[in-house]
Amino acid sequence: MRSLPAIFIAYSFVAYASGPGCSLASAAEKNPASLVSEHIEAGRKIYNFRCYFCHGYSGNAQTVAASFLSPPPVDFTRADASLFTPKHVVSVLRKGKSGTAMKSFRGVISDIEIEQVAEFVVDEFVRRKASNTRYHTAENGWPNHERYQSAFPFSTGEIPANQPWESLTADQTRGKHLFMSSCVICHDRGESQVETITWETRPLSYPRNNYSHTAPPDIDAMASASPYRIHDIPPPLAQDMTALELRGQKLFQDNCAFCHGADGTGKNWIGSFLESHPRNLRDPEFMAGMTRSRLAATIRDGLPNTSMPAWKSVFSSDDIAAVVAYISITFYPLPD
Repeated sequence: MRSLPAIFIAYSFVAYASGPGCSLASAAEKNPASLVSEHIEAGRKIYNFRCYFCHGYSGNAQTVAASFLSPPPVDFTRADASLFTPKHVVSVLRKGKSGTAMKSFRGVISDIEIEQVAEFVVDEFVRRKASNTRYHTAENGWPNHERYQSAFPFSTGEIPANQPWESLTADQTRGKHLFMSSCVICHDRGESQVETITWETRPLSYPRNNYSHTAPPDIDAMASASPYRIHDIPPPLAQDMTALELRGQKLFQDNCAFCHGADGTGKNWIGSFLESHPRNLRDPEFMAGMTRSRLAATIRDGLPNTSMPAWKSVFSSDDIAAVVAYISITFYPLPD
């Protein structure tokens, strides 16, 4: 954890002492430095899970989502530190902001978590203009990220994403192909603020990184830049699958894989961010108590207060039976 300047520690507690609850300020009397650092790191984890999609990992709102929102998300790095205090951020997190995409997080995260996020945002982005988490680490599923360095200039904005292909070197051409097929989903315009780019739109549940027909064949070897890619690969078809199981395979991969992943784990891009998380259909602990009839009922009627919807208006009874048959032969054997 970072050690924080004493002046920040004092400022932080003064700000919270005047705010509602004063929970962090009260607790900080026991061990101020370590507690502030602990709360900021807790806030970092919450921010990186819930806030980065719109505000960006670096807090500057240079994201794909931001380009579609009007008004755009706040760029914390340009906020006035005298006005953008932890108390102000806490208020916005609790109440939301009318007329924007900023919703209230009351009831989604606890009051103490709201305070932790507010403290992190103000310290990391508003005061220190820091870059937050270095996301592309081995721990986050990105081993040897340097092998993608040809795409870095497009992600940082050093080379605009709309730089004409004919003006690029061979290495830059490889980098642009990689950037446009993978990195762009998070880095968007590469922070270059280019307004003349026309993006090709297509439905995505997460960065798919599959072969691009616009890229030379050798570029596909670079298309593994997402830790979610492995969950986008359907399992091989079992030998001697019945017509019902083959039908279920198509139905599952065309519909259910959006949340559960093509491999049934629910660890794909969308599955990782849904609450509650989609069930891991390969998990022995969960599937041990599952039967075909119970699973069919769940698909048909959904599960209240979860992210699992009812499919009875989409799938017929035969469709549901086919999906259950496919899950049973592919992910986990189910009794009747």
